[in-house]
Amino acid sequence: MRDLLLSELNKVKKGDFPEWLIPAIINNEQLQRTKSYESNEARAGAFVAAFVAREDWKDYLKQFDDFATITKEEVMRVANQYYGPGYALVYKRTGKDPNTVKVVKPAITPVPVNREAASDFYKQVTTMTSPELQPVFLDYKKDIQETKLASGLPVYYTHNAENNLFNLYYVLDLGTNHDPKLGLATDYLQYLGTGKYNAAQLQQEFYKLGCSFSVSSGQDRTFVSLSGLDTNFEAALQLFESLLAAPKPDAAALKNMVAGVLKARQDAKLNKGVILNQALVNYAKYGQRNPFTSQLSEKELKALKPEQLTALIQKLPTYQHRVLYYGPRKADANEPAVIKGDQTQKPENRAVMPGLLWSLNQLHKTPAKLTPVPANKDFAEQPMTDRKVYWVDYNMVQAEILFLSKGPVFDKGLLPTTSLYNEYFGGSMGSIVFQELRESKALAYSASSRFASADKVGRSSYNLSYIGTQSDKLPEAMAGMNTLLNDMPVAEANLQIAKQSIRNSIATERITKSDILFSYERAKRLGLDYDVRRDVYEQTSNMSFQDLQKFQQARVKGQPQTILVIGSKDRLNFKELAKYGQVQQLTLKEIFGY
Repeated sequence: MRDLLLSELNKVKKGDFPEWLIPAIINNEQLQRTKSYESNEARAGAFVAAFVAREDWKDYLKQFDDFATITKEEVMRVANQYYGPGYALVYKRTGKDPNTVKVVKPAITPVPVNREAASDFYKQVTTMTSPELQPVFLDYKKDIQETKLASGLPVYYTHNAENNLFNLYYVLDLGTNHDPKLGLATDYLQYLGTGKYNAAQLQQEFYKLGCSFSVSSGQDRTFVSLSGLDTNFEAALQLFESLLAAPKPDAAALKNMVAGVLKARQDAKLNKGVILNQALVNYAKYGQRNPFTSQLSEKELKALKPEQLTALIQKLPTYQHRVLYYGPRKADANEPAVIKGDQTQKPENRAVMPGLLWSLNQLHKTPAKLTPVPANKDFAEQPMTDRKVYWVDYNMVQAEILFLSKGPVFDKGLLPTTSLYNEYFGGSMGSIVFQELRESKALAYSASSRFASADKVGRSSYNLSYIGTQSDKLPEAMAGMNTLLNDMPVAEANLQIAKQSIRNSIATERITKSDILFSYERAKRLGLDYDVRRDVYEQTSNMSFQDLQKFQQARVKGQPQTILVIGSKDRLNFKELAKYGQVQQLTLKEIFGY
């Protein structure tokens, strides 16, 4: 790695880079700045940066114009002047620190939680008047235009009136649950070229255009996406379609990718978050065969042929799918007027930009008859009727515990209540769980609880309550969490804060740009055709503690729990764990599937 970095640096010193690279860098830097300025945070950050540097705003804005005047020779001079043989190389080593110092555990006295108290400063701030922000809810019928390509493919369009950037997506209701190789195939695509370009040249061509592509597969959906400067939309789309139609198999790239996958898998086994929140949670919800373990073995990975993965890629556009577009051009199918007679259709030769449908009809190649997407293969959720404790041995001083219970299948009517319950009970530093377990009793370095609604129709919701604690505090921490789950404290001040927090959050939130399209995607998965935030905003303000208590007693209190624990076998209190259900140790191989 060191030699690779230094060799690339030496290329810059020698001027061993093409003439087109500096202009392309400028274009892409401008592209990234334009993207960032879609965010108010980035806009404010730009003001701050210019102010701190005492730079005139006009000069700040023309930075990239100035950068564009830099020559290849100047870049070489700077590289040689400042990047000499003197450098520091820092390594991170793994092992046990021999200088660890132990301290005697101090006694902890619970601190009373004075929720009703308010400082003079708090009172002063809360009495300040300001105009109340009003929420803006999406109207999918107005915010999204639905049309079709000549092939019949549905197109969902949202206009970008802010800048010259576009996002294009092909969405397939097909994922790794259907074929575990699909995720590998979509990752493999970034390492491939076409008949005309090798992989590096292809990436350079996209870079020149100020565009980029990605393909990714989830459990039940695949996203094929292209984004960048809309003036180069046709050129980038044509390049991308050529890659999807004829990716060139590369055995060396596959070998390297497989090596990377195997390394990532070993790293995942060292990651506490992956062990607890992904591997163990999936095991508890679905059993040993689940979405997390549904992957190829090391032997199967090494036996993969490049042609197997490229065939999967080529097949993607042949399935039924839908197109999402956010960009500045019109959605119509009008052919652009041509000023010059060469028919090149380059942007500078057009009187107007072509309509989206015209470009897609010309360039998005699909068969005359699309293949129906195979039936969804969701994993069956296990019933949670028995009290169980699954634990995994992990060399750590702390212990991390997750209380998991199964709720009802998705019900939109519960969303307002669950939103308020989560905010009040376990969703923030001001919640009951955090204040009681961490702030008052010092039983946890982190604690939270949430009732997680399903993300699509027919799937169950789950209550997940987490506590990270020192192993010697495990009995008190578990008892404390269990008490709160079964007997939710009444704190009227906290309830009012939670209600106001939800209203403020929704009132200040603006779903814009391509997020409008993905909001609609999420709504459709839940069987909704409107912005469900409206229900949450309108209903939570009138809810009382009795409404939350009724929900908590019906959906949380006394529910059969599967408790997931990671910690050191030499530190965990197994006698205490046995109080919460049948204790079973799981190995990393059992929960990871490899």
